[in-house]
This record gives sequence, C-alpha cells and structure tokens, in this order.
Amino acid sequence: MEALMEMPWDLSPPEMAHVVHRIIRKETGVSDPYRGVKRESNTLALEFYPEAKKKVESSDDPLLTALKISVAGNIMDFGAMESFNLEETVEKVLESEFRIDHSSRLISEIKGTRSMAVVLDNAGEIVFDRLLVETAKQANPSLEKVLWVVKGGPILNDAMMEDAKAAGLDRIEGVESSFFEVSNGDPATGPERSSPEFVQELKKWGVVISKGQGNYEAMSEYPGIYFVLMAKCPVVADDIGVEVGDLVVWKSGEREG
Repeated sequence: MEALMEMPWDLSPPEMAHVVHRIIRKETGVSDPYRGVKRESNTLALEFYPEAKKKVESSDDPLLTALKISVAGNIMDFGAMESFNLEETVEKVLESEFRIDHSSRLISEIKGTRSMAVVLDNAGEIVFDRLLVETAKQANPSLEKVLWVVKGGPILNDAMMEDAKAAGLDRIEGVESSFFEVSNGDPATGPERSSPEFVQELKKWGVVISKGQGNYEAMSEYPGIYFVLMAKCPVVADDIGVEVGDLVVWKSGEREG
C-alpha cells in the first residue's frame, strides 16, 4: 500500500502491476507464483486444440473463425477472471459479433503480408494464437515470418518464452518464428513496451496484432496496431467504448466501426 500511495497517478495499469508483483515476488520468495497455472493453461489449451482446429477447417471462413477462437482464448486470464469455461466461451464467441469490428481489414492485410508480429498475452491463450497464424499461412502461402512478443520475466500468467515453446509457436510449418522479450517491470528482463527500441521493432513487421487488455493499456496510443481482445473489466471496457464481455478487433488510429 505504501508503494501504491507513492506512485505517480499517470502510470498505466501495467506499470502499477509491475511494482505490485515485484513486491509479491520479493516478499514471498517465489520467483514465478503463476508457473503452475500457466502450465495447466497450456495443457488445457493443447487438449482443446484439435477440436478448435476442426472448427476452423470446417468453417466457411477459416481465418475469421481462427480469429474468433483466438479472441475466445483471451478468457484464460487469471489476472482478470477467477474461473472460466473454455469450451463454452469458444462456442459463445463463434456465435457473436465483434462490438468494434475491423476484422475484415485485418484479414485482408494478413492475406497480403509476408510478415506478422503478435504481442502475446496469456499462457494457454497462445495455443489459439498459434492456430491463427497456422490458418493465416494456409490463406496466404507468402507469409514467411512471425515475431512472437513474450514477457522476459514472470508476471501474472503472461506468456514467457518457455510457454511459447511449450505451445509450439516455434514449430509452425513453413513459417520462420522468432521471439522478442519485453519487460515484466524489471529492466533486466527486456525493454518496456513503451520503449523506442520496441516501437521500432514493431515497425519492421507487415501486420501487428496485440492480444489482451494489458497490451491495450500499455500500447493503445501506438497507431497501426490491431488490438484483439475480450473486454473483461469495466475500466478497460469504458476506455474502449464497449461493454464488459464485448469482443474487439480495433486498428489503432482508425475510426471505430
């Protein structure tokens, strides 16, 4: 509480969380309190992956279906949700529309690009981000490279390098995968998402997708990024201009629609 009271009021929620979780790790002596949850989430998602892939392959619009399943995977967030039902969420999302819907623009750009960057959110969820890129490769054989942005150190159940590799993100056929580690609040774990180094890195990639609320909070001022998420708390929903539970695909700097 003393640390929170001393924080500048203009910090973003992720920056505040960095301080809180640094204290938790120090006081408990546990370097990664969510490690077990992350492994369970990856296992759960990998078990559901074959079913999700069937839904994509049998769809009239595989890339849109893969995008919706990627959004549904965003429910696997132990920083915002106490519990969730993955299968029910997928079914519900597949029958829902995006409240802010730039999905057709995103799909069009995916079909015309040679490279993508995906700023990952949670462990488990990333399995469905893999499915999205696999489907993108099928829709666009010219897609050659993908950059996966992970946390360089533990915070909540955010995906780290070990989670990404456990989910198979480095083994997508026909696509060269690389990784970029960003900070969990400790400078030793990588640059902040607000750093010039990271901003310049993103500019190298043809399409940039950012998953989840935390990345939206940290990066929403950057133009040209597709923010793909499920609004799970009133603060973020209000900032975006949607209701809690709404689905969003929004290209920053573009008019909402």
